[in-house]
Amino acid sequence: MTSFHAIKAAADRLKGHSRLTPLLSSPFLDEIAGRQVLVKAECLQHTGSFKFRGGWSALSALPAEQRTRGVLAYSSGNHAQGVAAAAAAHDTPVVILMPEDAPAIKIANTRALGAEVVLFNRATDNRDAIGAELAEGRGLTLIKPYDEAEVIAGQGTVGLEIAFQAKDLGVTEADVLVCCGGGGLTAGIALALEQDAPQMCVHPCEPEHFDDVTRSLASGKICHNISTAGSICDAILTPAPGEITFPILSRLCGPGIVVTENEALHAMALAFLRLRIVLEPGGAVALAAALFHADQLDGPTSIAVATGGNVDATVFTEALRRFG
Repeated sequence: MTSFHAIKAAADRLKGHSRLTPLLSSPFLDEIAGRQVLVKAECLQHTGSFKFRGGWSALSALPAEQRTRGVLAYSSGNHAQGVAAAAAAHDTPVVILMPEDAPAIKIANTRALGAEVVLFNRATDNRDAIGAELAEGRGLTLIKPYDEAEVIAGQGTVGLEIAFQAKDLGVTEADVLVCCGGGGLTAGIALALEQDAPQMCVHPCEPEHFDDVTRSLASGKICHNISTAGSICDAILTPAPGEITFPILSRLCGPGIVVTENEALHAMALAFLRLRIVLEPGGAVALAAALFHADQLDGPTSIAVATGGNVDATVFTEALRRFG
């Protein structure tokens, strides 16, 4: 069961291994949003996203005998790289199941980290069935991308950092905006802030047409996306919120916010021009919500989690061409 205690334990195991990522600001972004905007730059985490935290948390919690047999993960790229890097550090064999349409840089980086990559068709193949067959056939331990307690605990360490970094800036009341796929990061941050910064309200942020969490929160039951492909925000395309994450999101989160692909690209350009950080589209969704949907927020400050920066050069160039 994921809890604040589990998040603190994960933080202890991550000490000396993960980076304390900065909380950035720019008066230009504040002007666009009409309020203070702070950006938690998880794109500067090891492997270019927050996913390293969950990967390390899950690997380090396994008994040594299980780690020796190896692990399996499925991911469009960021969870893949996080688990692969953590597995390499633990000298653990790792197989990663990745969609064929994942950005080439994510596939290449995952292989470069020493993982065996198995590709599948996101639109026609059953990822879970393929993963279950691989895990059973090779004796691998599956590390799910979001619906797993130790992964959620690792991601929740982002929330611990937000709480004390914001407090150092005199900020205790804020809307915390999180790029959301299956909800592991969002749930972890919400659990951490419930204890350490209870006046902060967490909002899941999603791309248009893939707003399963937003719809689920509004209806009170898990809703599914019609498709799990077809958006540049590949990092946060999931079928539905998780069975573990959704009850946490329902209890602790405010309404979700949905942004367009153009808004995500615009946020990418602004992050580079004003903060000098590189974001991928899925990693810029929360910043897009902070900048272009401020009318849906109530707090004096918006804290946007910039979740990842593993973007292909062509997509990044397009963002700068349109909005740079």
